[in-house]
Amino acid sequence: MGIDDKFDNAKDENVGKAKAAAGKATGDDELRAEGETQETKGSLKSAGEKVKDAFKK
Repeated sequence: MGIDDKFDNAKDENVGKAKAAAGKATGDDELRAEGETQETKGSLKSAGEKVKDAFKK
């Protein structure tokens, strides 16, 4: 996994966490759901890259 991929995946996870927290704090269920989705997307992409890296070895 390249450093750019790691950065993008971490960014998605962190921005998602922030959106989810902001949505929860303000009672905005749509923002909370969007944040949770973005966080999950980053986590899944990161996991997929780790699997690919494991098979390259």
